[in-house]
Formats: sequence, structure tokens, C-alpha cells
Amino acid sequence: MLVLDSGGVSRLARRRQDSAALIAVFRRDGLWPPVVPSVVLAESITGRRRSDANISRFLKTCDIIEELPERLARRAGALRALARQGSAVDAIVVALAEPGGAVLTSDLKDLRALATHADAVRIYRA
Repeated sequence: MLVLDSGGVSRLARRRQDSAALIAVFRRDGLWPPVVPSVVLAESITGRRRSDANISRFLKTCDIIEELPERLARRAGALRALARQGSAVDAIVVALAEPGGAVLTSDLKDLRALATHADAVRIYRA
């Protein structure tokens, strides 16, 4: 499973050749479609039609997770406490990727700190 944070969404939503190539790699590796927790939308969407158009188009190719089960919320809280850094949204993204998933992010420092305490979560640079 590939989980995207807002940096991952922004990166893959660009209509550029390098983004298309990255998507092709994820497809080849069986990590497509990506999963996006709905809380990531709050960090990704600006309310400006022009800047949101590509993101909205891209999100149609993703699996949006709208509910946050208590178990996942508790795990995210535990990861955040162990790492002593990262936002609640970052911790939710990492917890959702457990076990053995991957996260695409532009926030390597916080997500790697959280993943250090997670069950086999790989972090990729957006």
C-alpha cells in the first residue's frame, strides 16, 4: 500500500513527465492506486480553483479513506508520542501505512521519525 501525505499529493498531481514516470513505477510495483486519508485534503486543498484543479483531478485516481477508526487514531497518537515530532496528520499517514506499506512525502524528517517506530513502513521523497 502507498499512502500519500499532502507533499505526495502535490508531487503526483503535477502534470509533468517526472510525476508520470513516478506513477508508472508505483503501478509497476503494485502500489497503485494510492491511499489518501481525508485529513490530508485539509492540507492539500487551498480553496483556489486554479491551484486545486490538478489536485482534484488527481484525487479521482486515489482511494480516499474518509473514516478514522479509533484503533488507527490511537496508533497514530502512540507513534507521535514515541517520535516526539510530526503532526497528527503525519502520524495518521504513517499508521495507515502499517504494516509494510510506503509513504510518499516531502516532509522526510518528521515522517522518517514516525516510521522509525512503525511496523516496516518505508518513506519515499516526493
